[in-house]
Amino acid sequence: MKQRLSFLRKNDLRIDDIQSVISGMEPLDGAKEFLDELRSKYQVMILSDTFYEFAYPFMQQLAWPTLLCHRLTVDNQGGVKNYVLRQKDPKRNAVKAMKKLNFRVFAAGDSYNDTTMLEEADAGFLFCAPDNVVEEFPEFPLTTNYDELLDCFKKAELDE
Repeated sequence: MKQRLSFLRKNDLRIDDIQSVISGMEPLDGAKEFLDELRSKYQVMILSDTFYEFAYPFMQQLAWPTLLCHRLTVDNQGGVKNYVLRQKDPKRNAVKAMKKLNFRVFAAGDSYNDTTMLEEADAGFLFCAPDNVVEEFPEFPLTTNYDELLDCFKKAELDE
């Protein structure tokens, strides 16, 4: 991340420049509908290793789901000065905290940085994960579309 910050400074790129590019992007097809359906049945929280300042354009398009992630430090001129990580292994720790509050936690992720969260959750699923992650973590059911993922959540609820 330090290299990325250096690149931004060297090229005089500001947070507005980055957010402008991100604002032109769209969530995956079906993502909003999936979240809407999920929120009609469950409390939904997105745990991400991104930064709030990058995620805002997507969160708006997704009807503002609850998001827990990291934060950037931005100066008065919009220069990205630093980053603040919430804590070590934040996804696992967030799941642990929710479980301490007696919530049942179902989790989905696609990458290595999600696997500790999936392990900690009451039920964890891979979603559109690359082959190397699927091969290394066969204990997590693989889903390849939103309908399959929703079915996994529903099945996990029934298995309570």
